[in-house]
Amino acid sequence: MEKSTNTAIDSLGKSSTPKDSNYPISQTILEEELRMKDVITAEDVLSLQSITSDYLCDSQDNKYDIEFTKFKIRDMDTDQVLFEIAKPSDDEILQSSEEDDDDNDVRTDQNPEITKTVEDEVTSRTSSRFVRYQFSPNFLVLKRVGATIEFTVGDKPVKNFRMIERHYFKDKLLKSFDFDFGFCIPNSKNTCEHIYHFPKLSDQLIEEMIANPYETRSDSFYFVDNQLIMHNKADYAYDGNF
Repeated sequence: MEKSTNTAIDSLGKSSTPKDSNYPISQTILEEELRMKDVITAEDVLSLQSITSDYLCDSQDNKYDIEFTKFKIRDMDTDQVLFEIAKPSDDEILQSSEEDDDDNDVRTDQNPEITKTVEDEVTSRTSSRFVRYQFSPNFLVLKRVGATIEFTVGDKPVKNFRMIERHYFKDKLLKSFDFDFGFCIPNSKNTCEHIYHFPKLSDQLIEEMIANPYETRSDSFYFVDNQLIMHNKADYAYDGNF
């Protein structure tokens, strides 16, 4: 798959890339209203004004058996890899079992100058729907970050696979990213890189985000044919001293 483009919307509602003319502008909707719907669409989650209190769908809704197997982020300006995590291969699982090492569930590689994950929250399972990150303050001044994602799909074709990722600080929307994965054939392994263009943050906001670890949070919504099938959550700290 080719690199994916994205639309990033900051807290003022300004887009860092031109909006598609068909991109809807939705009215405000409450999380409780969405829970009453049989089908949740991209337009629905784009109208949310705060972080969700809980997941909007169940793990069983992923009827396409989409599984993320590798995730890497890098600074686009320096090409420096900041963090990388991968699900082990079958051979590595077998080797790990032979060595009786129960903690070797994932492989991680990270730049200690920028990022670190909390071990008991992240490295236990890549398939977890919640991830906790700890970054150094330097992360907040990065301009462009590339996120390479590797994932597999089951025996059903995946049409119009799309991710909407919304980041908040204390329930204030910081930025919203909209990525299109396109079509994925059945039983395939796919790789794409999303480019995050980060808005420039004020010094005051940076100080607040550093002083309030894990008050920065995100919702990641995944859609197939405009129907929500997966919902992941994460929170972030920027006070790492390493």
